[in-house]
Amino acid sequence: MEQAPLGAMLREWRTRRKISQLDLALASEISQRHLSFIETGRSAPSTTVVDRLAQELAMPMRAHNAMRIAAGYAPAHQERPLDDPQLGEAREIVQRLLAGHEPYPAIAVDRAWNLVDANAAMAPLLADTAADLLEPPVNVLRLALDPRGIAPRITNFPEWRAHLLARLGAQIDASGDPVLIALEAELRALPYPRTPGPPPRASGQAIAVPLVLDLPQGRLSLISTTTVFGSPVDLTLSELAIEAFFPADSQSRAILNAMRAQ
Repeated sequence: MEQAPLGAMLREWRTRRKISQLDLALASEISQRHLSFIETGRSAPSTTVVDRLAQELAMPMRAHNAMRIAAGYAPAHQERPLDDPQLGEAREIVQRLLAGHEPYPAIAVDRAWNLVDANAAMAPLLADTAADLLEPPVNVLRLALDPRGIAPRITNFPEWRAHLLARLGAQIDASGDPVLIALEAELRALPYPRTPGPPPRASGQAIAVPLVLDLPQGRLSLISTTTVFGSPVDLTLSELAIEAFFPADSQSRAILNAMRAQ
């Protein structure tokens, strides 16, 4: 993908954050004239200025790196593959969290919701999924919303779809990531599946949007939580998230415990 010019990138982020040139210049301790010249390509900022602008614009690590590269500097944040020896301890933490969450399902995903790892409790939920959807890289949003994935078994599909797309939209607003923008367009174009039965009645006292699945073992209602690494300095770790699912009622708890015993 072609790298955007520094000035265009800076204007885009300033617009996204709804901040004026003057306000950004004051917060970054540079003159508005200097900032204007940077945006028009008439002036080249120092690394200190680039880093300060990225900080004031609350740019995620990946965007900060892109702006550094556009300015002609090395990335500020290193991006290692998860199998890098230096990430061995982090990888072990992820595996322990996933295994420790059993018999309840849990997954680890990257910034684009591609599956990094999963515990054994996830396998029964993916039964009857089209084989090509399970070929790496496995995208869990595609698995959830594609009619050939688990979508036909989600009894509250419209509600769950809206929840997932809202989360994805929030990620896009925060990051401007073109990979996520393309993924959102793909997911919105997917047809609705035929659900297995009437959706569950919505409760006025619900605390979160549940994922409700009709399985051969019975109706399973799950609530998800998200865990991320605190204060990561590596780009890979900053974009890694663990989605852990908990039973929303006693019936779901019993089903998950029974599936583990099988």
